[in-house]
Amino acid sequence: QVQLVESGGGLVQAGGSLRLSCSASAAAGSISGIDSMGWYRQAPGKQRELVALITSGGSTNYADSVKGRFTISRDNAKNTVFLQMISLKPEDTAVYYCNAKGTTARSMGAWIYGDYWGQGTQVTVSS
Repeated sequence: QVQLVESGGGLVQAGGSLRLSCSASAAAGSISGIDSMGWYRQAPGKQRELVALITSGGSTNYADSVKGRFTISRDNAKNTVFLQMISLKPEDTAVYYCNAKGTTARSMGAWIYGDYWGQGTQVTVSS
């Protein structure tokens, strides 16, 4: 199986900054590639929405609401994706989830392919 572990969430005042990290790993094995990695968020009572996405080639896509404030980056060698968030607003408050789409890995002696999610990390922005 593939696991995604997120870190970096927390409580911050409006206008502040946070940096989220997410590392992917394969149980008893290794990851050979991930097509795209992204961050999604879900606020209470709302649907999960895409925040930012980055492909293995470095192409990025952002939600309109975060353009100019959030920056996604990734370290392909370490299967890690980052989300730098600045000028945070109370409406950015949500649980942020990491996603690895199109993951190819060898785990416990078998090749696997699929999409995986992290457990989520809470980001709270106070006004």
